[in-house]
Amino acid sequence: MLAKSLVLFIGIGVVAGLGFGIYLVDFKSTSHLVFVEGPSVSIVTEKSDFKKGETILIRIVNSGTVPLLFSDSSYGLRITGLSGILMFSPAVSEKQGMSNLEPGDEVSFSWNQIKNDGDTALEGLYKISTKGIDDQGNNVEKSTTITIWK
Repeated sequence: MLAKSLVLFIGIGVVAGLGFGIYLVDFKSTSHLVFVEGPSVSIVTEKSDFKKGETILIRIVNSGTVPLLFSDSSYGLRITGLSGILMFSPAVSEKQGMSNLEPGDEVSFSWNQIKNDGDTALEGLYKISTKGIDDQGNNVEKSTTITIWK
């Protein structure tokens, strides 16, 4: 027969594991998009953990109430290592100048985990960021972190 303390510890472990799992599902998700008053930009990916070689869909959303201006057709998208070294940024058309994103509008990019130098991205943490300008000339920035696993 099992000791009462063993049954108690197993029960507490199961409840704690369930609670932690719910926490991770609710709070670690990158798909939460909140619209706010004033200037705001959001970066949304379908999840935060990706398998090596998996295509990553990135949405840049104007989640504010004022238009945002970006310096080129890449909408300021940059993917860096946590050290800040640039790994990827979309190719920019020389003919296209500034890009505009109206409130509620979004633009999508996909990254196949190939860096600008042609090498495949290694496993690890990557920062996806964007930077635009609001109608007052203030910088509006946002970043999120993703993980690439084996």
